Amino acid sequence: MTLLYKITDRAQWAAARAAGVFAGAPVDLADGFIHFSTATQVAETAAKHFAGRSDLLLVALSAESLGDRLRWEPSRGGALFPHLYGTFAPDAVSWVKDLPLGPDGAHVFPELDT
Repeated sequence: MTLLYKITDRAQWAAARAAGVFAGAPVDLADGFIHFSTATQVAETAAKHFAGRSDLLLVALSAESLGDRLRWEPSRGGALFPHLYGTFAPDAVSWVKDLPLGPDGAHVFPELDT
């Protein structure tokens, strides 16, 4: 199983849980797909797009569960990033963990499956 990672804030995740569907953050809705990262990409994603934010969660989801709605598309410097064209059910995730800030201001990640 290949895990993909989505960084979201607590309020967005709580709203998704209440609605039974995660449709994406505002940037996802604007771009037309949900941005995910791999284990090797997610720390850079956090640093670039979520610097200094302490209200975050890290959501892990199986790539295989997303089927053909998942596309690997070039992004930063040509790297392929996973993009989901659709929504997902919060109950379908593998796990959700806090994404706290460390003393140096960088996010502290749990051990990730690569």
